Amino acid sequence: MRLVSVDLDGDERPGAVVAGPDGVDRVLDLVAVTGVATLAELLADDVALAAARTAAGRADVGDLPPLADVQLAPPVRPAIILCLGYNYLGHTEAGLGQEPYPNVFIKTPNVIGAPGAPVVMPRAATEVDYEGEIAVVIGTTAKNVDEADAMAHVAGYTLFNDVSDRGWQNRASQWALGKSIDGFGPLGPWIVTADEVPDLAGRQMEVEREGVVTVRASTDAMVYGVAFLVHYLSQIITLRPGDLISTGTPARAPEVQALHLPLTHGETVTVRVTGLGELTTTFVSAERL
Repeated sequence: MRLVSVDLDGDERPGAVVAGPDGVDRVLDLVAVTGVATLAELLADDVALAAARTAAGRADVGDLPPLADVQLAPPVRPAIILCLGYNYLGHTEAGLGQEPYPNVFIKTPNVIGAPGAPVVMPRAATEVDYEGEIAVVIGTTAKNVDEADAMAHVAGYTLFNDVSDRGWQNRASQWALGKSIDGFGPLGPWIVTADEVPDLAGRQMEVEREGVVTVRASTDAMVYGVAFLVHYLSQIITLRPGDLISTGTPARAPEVQALHLPLTHGETVTVRVTGLGELTTTFVSAERL
């Protein structure tokens, strides 16, 4: 099931994306169906999720608005965003081998942006970069969970663009400022529930900048898998419904990286993963608004 958060004049409501026989995706409002007000609440409620799944399967799609006509909000608004660096084979810090433990950093909640919304690059950010990633969405509270039980706490998966400003990121040993600029975390467009994605194995990821594919890789190259990450991180941080673990980005193709330049006004980046959809973001300069 594909779950979205619909923005109705600032009121964010959970919805399900239903494919019509004409191939057009439409949106079913889940508030009346489930009695829950937000997507994070829905993910934590097995009874409500079952009701949503049943309603989506029985929906009269002809009565539903097309997804293209609906304003989407970020699918969740996480309190915690934990990100992985160097979590794909071939994408390690220059001159170093694979690290013995996950390289974890935090982005702050102010980065989260709606699918389709532009990322505004502030005047102070002059080296803006992008990284397409798969984000794990937590469904139920996880604290000190065993790896064998970890997947029971995963609600599903969504796409994330870990936008950074490399200048701010590299000013000090801690990356926080370069990673936590307002809006530097587009998320969505939907969450694909874990029952449809039992694991991430064998999925193809592409990242495209202005029509040029800059990353093409398989999730099989991921170093630390989802179950281990939930287990590992929950030893230190209590993970709650709607929190995110972003699983890292593969390395860019060498010929692309050699010519890489910071993003400029009007450029678009698309993150695309088999079975999870695609997320396209336009970057705009604050000075051009």
